[in-house]
Amino acid sequence: MTTSETPQVAAVETEQEETLAPLDLRSLFVAGVHFGHPSKRWNPKMEEYIFGKRSRAHIIDLSKTVTSLKAAKEFVEKIIGQGGECLMVGTKAQAQGAIKEQAGKAGAMYINQRWLGGMMTNFQTIQPRIERLVFLEDAFAKGTVVSQTKRESLMLSHEVERLNKFFGGIKEMVKLPQVLFIVDIEKEKLAVAEARRLKIPIVAIVDTNCDPTEVDFAIPGNDDSVRSITLITQHIAEAISSGKAAAKFAREERMAAEAELEAQEAAARAAAQAKAAERAAKAAEEKKAADAKRAAEKATPEAELRAEAKPEAKPATAKPESELAVKAEENPAAVKSEAKVEEKPAAKAKAAPKKAAAKPEPKAKAEPEPAKADAKKTDDSAGSK
Repeated sequence: MTTSETPQVAAVETEQEETLAPLDLRSLFVAGVHFGHPSKRWNPKMEEYIFGKRSRAHIIDLSKTVTSLKAAKEFVEKIIGQGGECLMVGTKAQAQGAIKEQAGKAGAMYINQRWLGGMMTNFQTIQPRIERLVFLEDAFAKGTVVSQTKRESLMLSHEVERLNKFFGGIKEMVKLPQVLFIVDIEKEKLAVAEARRLKIPIVAIVDTNCDPTEVDFAIPGNDDSVRSITLITQHIAEAISSGKAAAKFAREERMAAEAELEAQEAAARAAAQAKAAERAAKAAEEKKAADAKRAAEKATPEAELRAEAKPEAKPATAKPESELAVKAEENPAAVKSEAKVEEKPAAKAKAAPKKAAAKPEPKAKAEPEPAKADAKKTDDSAGSK
């Protein structure tokens, strides 16, 4: 085989390894999921999942495994699709690599080294250590680590390494998970106890020596084989990935619906504002017209009243009352004399017709005009003397 063909073969093998095996009896049989523990170490509660016995070891019924695994996948996908998180736990040597790899691919949280007591029931105490790990990693990444000596720097790097060992898979965990996936519930008794106390659903691989009643979704299978653990973990990781995709799609749909609703509300507000402005303008016009009408109605009676109150035209000889009042204030005697003067012609004018009617016209005296002239001259001369 030439060297040029070697990378191609390696690539093909890698692709085959990464391809997820179908969920059927053949793939489970090839992975060795059906092998159980020796019959003397069995748990009677696992009887319904046991197919038979061979070489003093129990054989697991793979048809029950397929059914249980499908139900577990549907449950996990539903929880993750609703926005939940799954914590994958497997601290035994056979499960550490598979748990870390599949959790990294699915973007899930995991614990593959050691389950610290109170990881969930006392999460408020664990959280400061996680924050310390995040702070130190950020400081090392930015080169802002404050240390006096090289020894202190080494101590900080060892602290980061140790914290990563126990909390590396839950650095992004800010709240308790909604479901746990556990490999070998006999070894992870602390995790099972804490989850049951907090009423968190458990999906687990149970072997013939386990109690399936302690978990919500029991997947009967071999929990000591790397291939068996890897296969079942791959299917759980696939369910997690599908749930995350569904959650993302639902979130995008919700955001699109909210954006559309906001656009509709904005359009409705704009239409309402336009109608309100139109009503305000119409009301202003009506008010202006009503004010003008009231002003016109008010002006008409005033004009009529002024016309009625205007005095009749007096004769030219008569003086206005105001003028008489002024003169009365200045010189009362003169006003009285003027009044008398004005009354006399009026009295004479009234009496004249009566006298004219009573007395006939006197006969004209025939006196010579020269005699009158002589008498006038005589009077003038006498007055001059």
